[in-house]
Amino acid sequence: AVEAMRKAGLAKADKKASRVAAEGKIVLATTADGKQAVMVEVNSETDFVAKDENFNAFATSVAEKTLADSPADVAALMASDMDGGTVEEARQALIAKIGENIQVRRFVRAETGNTLGAYVHGGKIGVLVEVEGGDAALAHDIALHIAAMNPEFVSDDDVPADVIAREKDILVAQAEGSGKPAAIIEKMVSGRLRKHLAGITLLGQPFVKDGDLTVGKLLKQKNATVKGFQRLVVGEGIEKKQENFAEEVMQQVSGN
Repeated sequence: AVEAMRKAGLAKADKKASRVAAEGKIVLATTADGKQAVMVEVNSETDFVAKDENFNAFATSVAEKTLADSPADVAALMASDMDGGTVEEARQALIAKIGENIQVRRFVRAETGNTLGAYVHGGKIGVLVEVEGGDAALAHDIALHIAAMNPEFVSDDDVPADVIAREKDILVAQAEGSGKPAAIIEKMVSGRLRKHLAGITLLGQPFVKDGDLTVGKLLKQKNATVKGFQRLVVGEGIEKKQENFAEEVMQQVSGN
């Protein structure tokens, strides 16, 4: 009977595998000492299923499994043991029960001797940040800021040269259209480039809880530094199907 159920679950999972699963949840799991943490993205087709208790129980178990086993990648995670079978078999069983495509898409892991800040916003955005110095409250605030403001890099030094060059080319082209002298254009480009870098770097951004203070100045006040961060957003990079419900209704009316 168990084998038959597994075969039925696999058949249903295979049938739904091509359906886009761009909703879901970011789930966080941390060790008791707060020095290790993982975030796992588990996807569903609809936000409704992402709130289902069975889906959430599965996602939580997967995150705890990831934290405990430290798998090398998603394939290794899916092949690991869970609840008398594998994580993959549990996923197939969940698909058979819920009726939607469910995917364990990715995970990130952080382990540090410093302070680890972890924050998940509404199950949709998750952040892990390593902070040297400061305290747990500061690390949490920095994680919250990263979730809200989405910096691309920690500091100017982390921005690749080609990214800076590309932005500078755009700014030069814009400034040259002003008809101003070359010396003025150079100053305009320099100022605008600094402003752009401040906007895409964590240290340059105004702190989300106090716009008069940059994150860099906040960290300096606390004698702390950010060593790195990871940020996940549910469905990021997945091409979602665009639903036009008005058009769908009109087609049904026309058909009738």
